Amino acid sequence: MKKIFTLLMFLMAFSLYAQEEEKEEKKGFSFSGSIDAYYRANITAPNDENAIAPGSSFANLPGFALGMANVIASYEGEKIGFVADLVFGPRGTDAIFASPMYSATGDIVNQLYAYWNVSETVTLTIGNFNTFLGYEVISPVANFNYSTSYLFSYGPFSHTGLKADFAVSEDFSIMVGVFNDTDLTEFNPTGDYAAGAQLGYKDQFLNVLYDPSFFEIDYTGGFNISDDFFLGINAAYLSLEDDAGGFMGAALYPQYTVSDTFALGLRAEYFAEDENFGAIGTGVADSSVFTATLTGNFTIEEDLIIKPEIRLDSASDNAFIDNDLAATKSLGSFLLAAVYKF
Repeated sequence: MKKIFTLLMFLMAFSLYAQEEEKEEKKGFSFSGSIDAYYRANITAPNDENAIAPGSSFANLPGFALGMANVIASYEGEKIGFVADLVFGPRGTDAIFASPMYSATGDIVNQLYAYWNVSETVTLTIGNFNTFLGYEVISPVANFNYSTSYLFSYGPFSHTGLKADFAVSEDFSIMVGVFNDTDLTEFNPTGDYAAGAQLGYKDQFLNVLYDPSFFEIDYTGGFNISDDFFLGINAAYLSLEDDAGGFMGAALYPQYTVSDTFALGLRAEYFAEDENFGAIGTGVADSSVFTATLTGNFTIEEDLIIKPEIRLDSASDNAFIDNDLAATKSLGSFLLAAVYKF
């Protein structure tokens, strides 16, 4: 009799657990993220206390270094949903560079927003979300190259505000939004607002952002040349107010899938600053840089990607040093990264 009673209790508990699991699935909750770490060394410059790196964001620390832990909790309902995207580590700190502004934990919030599907074609989003401009993103999972471009590094990272997305047709989309000053993510300390818009057609996007301190226009897209060959494209122009400078540039991203577990990609970028914007670090006005970055992607059981990468930065003026600590226009570097997604 005791065995029968125990069996009945077990079946009841299992049934309740299964019902709860089914409820959770119906609610649309999910938990995902990534971690990344890397090794970086200069080829043409010192790797001691005189170590230097390109003037772009992320992957610039010497030796064995940490990227970030990215933890994303989200809910996707039929009409409403939210995303809470947290980052921990050097890459996350660099991405949320303007925080904390108020909260002691503001520097771990990469994205925090809620959305409402007003209809099948209209979605409203409010909160903090990563920028809609540019080809590359903060998370290394979505980038083919591990190091990042100058265009990405000096464009905006995030916006806090309200945006409306319109799915005009299967191929055509429109987004309009109003935001705090760019990258001021926790609240609005200035009383000024920025406005942005995006036109999308068959995965080609024209983006504009008007901020009180600058104006930027950006094109991002790509084409599947064949089943194995993809070409990504990014071009942008930014002008500071009062003709104080800015930048312009373009990058091509040819990527070739060699097998199910290996792909090879190149980023070829030209980036030029107007006046003395300061991005390249030459100290000379109107400098430019050409960067070639060759990256391999080895996929290990789908979730782990190993990325060996060779990068050459060549500037129009002295922006780097060589092994003899002499000023030079070029820098060669190597890195090996591991990115795990879950």
